[in-house]
Amino acid sequence: MFRVWGAVLIMMVLVACKEEKEMVLEETAQIEIEPPVITKYGFNFDEFVVHRDTIRNGDSFGELMLKNHVDYPKIAKVAEVYKDTFDVRRIKVGKPYIILKAKDSLAQAQVFIYENDRINYTVVDLRDSVQAYTNKKRVKYVQREVAGVIENHLSGALDTLGVDYAVTINLSEIYAWTVDFFKLEKGDKFKIIYKERYINDTLYAGSEPIEAAYFEHKGVPIYAFPYTTDSLKQITDYYDDQANNLRSTFLKAPIKFGYRVSSRYNLKRRIAYYGYKLRPHRGTDYAAPIGTPIIATADGTVTESTRRGGNGRYVKIKHNGMYSTQYLHMKKQKVKRGEFVRQGDVIGWVGMTGNTGGPHVCYRFWKNGAQVDPLREKLPTADPIADSIKPNFFAHITPIKTQLDCIEYINAPLEKEGEDLLTLNEAHALK
Repeated sequence: MFRVWGAVLIMMVLVACKEEKEMVLEETAQIEIEPPVITKYGFNFDEFVVHRDTIRNGDSFGELMLKNHVDYPKIAKVAEVYKDTFDVRRIKVGKPYIILKAKDSLAQAQVFIYENDRINYTVVDLRDSVQAYTNKKRVKYVQREVAGVIENHLSGALDTLGVDYAVTINLSEIYAWTVDFFKLEKGDKFKIIYKERYINDTLYAGSEPIEAAYFEHKGVPIYAFPYTTDSLKQITDYYDDQANNLRSTFLKAPIKFGYRVSSRYNLKRRIAYYGYKLRPHRGTDYAAPIGTPIIATADGTVTESTRRGGNGRYVKIKHNGMYSTQYLHMKKQKVKRGEFVRQGDVIGWVGMTGNTGGPHVCYRFWKNGAQVDPLREKLPTADPIADSIKPNFFAHITPIKTQLDCIEYINAPLEKEGEDLLTLNEAHALK
């Protein structure tokens, strides 16, 4: 008897558990899971009427707001109170913007979003009390390793690897004092480690400075590692694997790219047009298209910025008690007498002023008051890393150098997964 009742009791419990389970399942099934709210620029766009456009010729912030029913006092407050955050006078043609409007018959602008660039944007919140602030889009970084062998020129080799042209510029600037990129040889090699930026995982937003590089020119290997020796001034230079600074006191040329040496320094030059009379050429001519930027080859103070006779428009810079440089035939100067310029600063643009048969800059170089050929001078280099800092430097570059050495020369770049980096599969998906 007890066994029968026991069996019945067990059955009753099982049935109750089943019913309760079914009830829970039924109640669970009735719960509606709301989709997550997706925000852009910190706003739920579903709550607004969204208007996207770009700044056009003649557009002003005030007119755009008035067209979208914003009261003038609010416009004036943005212009006066938040001018340091958002200068309404400096909105640029072609820049994208978004207006979030109220979902009512008036469709009054509630929020104005201005994209300063691909990453940075400014928000003007017109709801209630006006406020303006800047922010950044979420950026993810992909570390890339690229390696290649040069067939014709550097830019072509990097372009075949899908590398941003800005990286080509960066690499050329690092080795500007040690490698003449217009005299590369077939078979020269390079390896680069750097990061690319992506917005929302997919939109390419440029590259970061090169983290390490290796260049083999005429069989001579040259490593490059960025290192900050002065933490207070935050001065970073590139050094080789022996702690020597790659930077020289002077750049090899006053133009970064797109030039050719059309005439060398030559004290015995004779020209047919002048009856083969001796007409010494005490400069080096760099032919380039009109408007090409001309850069200072070293730090110094501008002693002349004027126009005179056959020199045309020119700039002269005193670098120290020993060296001075001069840049002739400019279309226009960018600097004035007395200004201090840094190496690489643009000081003017290539032109044809003065006595010239074509667009070029005549680069003249003085040493101890006498004009010399800079391409034959052994110019001073920047100081190496101090002995007291070398142990820290070598410890820093050892793993990076190993990483560089392990990169293989193949026809496609490698992506390396790391902290806050995309995985290998994600990186390939972005391509």
